[in-house]
Formats: sequence, C-alpha cells, structure tokens
Amino acid sequence: MKVKYIVVNNDEKQLNKYGLLKLVHIKHNKKALYEYLLMRGELNNYLFSVGEMAEEKVKFLMDSYIKNDEKLSEKNKEINQLEWVQLMNNYKNTAEEIVLNELIYD
Repeated sequence: MKVKYIVVNNDEKQLNKYGLLKLVHIKHNKKALYEYLLMRGELNNYLFSVGEMAEEKVKFLMDSYIKNDEKLSEKNKEINQLEWVQLMNNYKNTAEEIVLNELIYD
C-alpha cells in the first residue's frame, strides 16, 4: 500500500482577523469577486493586502486619537488609569468600526 502525500506551500502569509473577515464577506456577499480571485490564484494576496491596510488604518486612527486627546497622555495614564483605559477602548472600537465599514464590508 502506497501513501500519497500532499505538499502544502508554507510560504503563504498568515491572514490577520481583517483578512479573514474580508474572506467571509466576499465569499457570502460578492461571489463573483471571490471566484475570480480564487481562479486566478490571487485570493490570498488580496486578503493579505486588505488585512495589512486595515491594520495600518487602525494604527493611524489610534495614533491620531492619542495625539489629539490630552486625556490619553502618559501623565493622565498614571493619574487616572481607569478613565485612560476606557478612552483607549472607546477609541479602539471606533477605529475598528471605521475600518470594518470602509475596508471590510464595503
């Protein structure tokens, strides 16, 4: 009895959460785009680039929120940690919602 092995290309990049969310979205809502990218072998690269753009946008938005809100300073972080954490969580959720609406569920 011969055993056949399937060789998997491990050079492929890992998708982040935004890439995976985009995959689910196009698979269910944009089937033509999904099948086109899949047939051309460009699906993983597309999802990876969308994921990278989404992460960069979240980072950019968070940096701008931190820069423009004095309550997010290191000094305030030491004085009022709970308020600082709440603000950071609010800004993070806002940034992610913007990214989801603009890049993932467009």
